Amino acid sequence: MKKSSTSPSAKTLKKGTGFKGTLNYVVTHWQLYVIFLLPALALTLIFRYIPMGGILIAFQDYNPIRGILGSRWVGLKYFTRFLSSPDFMTYLVNTLKLSIYGMLWGFPIPILLAFLLNRIESKGIKKKIQLVLYMPNFVSVIVLCGMVRIFLSVTGPVNLLFGSSINFMTMPEAFRTIYIASGIWQGAGWASIMYTASLSNASQDLREAAIIDGANIFQQIKTVEWPAIKDMVIIQFILQAGNIMSIGFEKAYALQTDLNLGTSEIIATYVYKKGLLDGDYSFSTAVGLFNTVINVILLVAVNKIVARMNEGKGL
Repeated sequence: MKKSSTSPSAKTLKKGTGFKGTLNYVVTHWQLYVIFLLPALALTLIFRYIPMGGILIAFQDYNPIRGILGSRWVGLKYFTRFLSSPDFMTYLVNTLKLSIYGMLWGFPIPILLAFLLNRIESKGIKKKIQLVLYMPNFVSVIVLCGMVRIFLSVTGPVNLLFGSSINFMTMPEAFRTIYIASGIWQGAGWASIMYTASLSNASQDLREAAIIDGANIFQQIKTVEWPAIKDMVIIQFILQAGNIMSIGFEKAYALQTDLNLGTSEIIATYVYKKGLLDGDYSFSTAVGLFNTVINVILLVAVNKIVARMNEGKGL
């Protein structure tokens, strides 16, 4: 008789169907999955989890020569020092204002752009507009800050346009507007990609039916398009709200001047100056750890609040 040419893998799959078949295959060939997953797990362990051990120096009087194991433990000394600092509230308020104002003004813009792009019927025109909107995202933060400084300098295009001679970069009251506006210009177009992709799932039949029934643009968005992107909006809102304390250090530091420190000095720039410039490693680590803990608390709190408001659906 002719022997069957069925391979061992095929026999394994035939033992079960669906989830059971897949599970049996994975169990049988577990070595293959270990080989593929091992590099990713090793990189994650080396570059993500092992460095977390460095937070121990926040509770030590850290000495680089003695190392973490040889440095003296001081408990919550540096946390107390930061919380009792007269500048603590200034740094905290500056950080919160930049983040909250940035989210209030910047979060709805990508959603509006997605709705507008979805209204463009011509694919050629739509692609050209998307190209223009996405391009700023590929500009380096440092290059962007250099451009902002040039545009807003005393002899820059803005002053030439209005016939004035104001140095906006030295005005503390102008820093937040400059920071937030430049961030919206750079990232709003790129952030709209997710919403544009989600809108592709909106039913065209429902949209056409709404148009036939006489629904205006706002009614179409409310009944047809908004349900398609609602879950994506909620996820993005939770993530952004959970990162309120995580403002990008590079941009704030690059736009900072001696005259606008009153509003531009945030926790991230303070950590950089104390840790790398002053060499106060334990104190800067304690401040950074405090910032991270607040972020985690905000993320969990916002997720629970949104879940309650959205029929139990959260992150």
